Amino acid sequence: MPADNPPTAETTVTAAVENDAPLRVAVVVGSVREGRQGRSVADWFLDTVTGLDGLDLDVIDLADTELPLVMPGWGGSQSPETAAVLADVSPRLAAADAFVVVTPEYNHSFPAALKNFIDWHHSQWQAKPVGFVSYGGLAGGIRAVEQLRLVFAELHAMTVRDAVSLHGPWSGLGEDGKPRDAAVCEGAAKGMIGQLTWWGQTLRSARAGRPYQG
Repeated sequence: MPADNPPTAETTVTAAVENDAPLRVAVVVGSVREGRQGRSVADWFLDTVTGLDGLDLDVIDLADTELPLVMPGWGGSQSPETAAVLADVSPRLAAADAFVVVTPEYNHSFPAALKNFIDWHHSQWQAKPVGFVSYGGLAGGIRAVEQLRLVFAELHAMTVRDAVSLHGPWSGLGEDGKPRDAAVCEGAAKGMIGQLTWWGQTLRSARAGRPYQG
């Protein structure tokens, strides 16, 4: 039997045109703690990858994105304040082809504000790749990343294999939030963004040819 909704000539052309367009990458800054280094780490990452061909970067800082912990029930209404926040960020996630999550590690896991932000959305993550920049402690935030991989798998997102792990803040990061071992960390960032770009273009083409059945 023929496959459902096989790609047509029109969808094939659309996919080719899409892959010539810049890859839209939403960079989510996951820490909201006072005195955080998350935004400094995110700025270092942006400085590192800005200028690479084919990227359109959009920063979503959760410190500026106030979503309540109490969610409405199915079919329930949202407060005007929550609706305004979602009207700003949800379309940006939907428009993104890929994501980079910048996260610290809190008690061997990731920040509650980041999980809350993820949970307020669903279809926006589907069939898109996610890369990670983590920081903190001797482990460099990798335990937070490993748990986030499980969360994004449930949301039908594809996490790229390589991640950026910044050890510190006491040794690996300077007071400005930039890595002390700049060459190694920049190499890791460019390696991760290379994988993210490949998956982002590939999955964008696939979604253009056939809508994802999540």
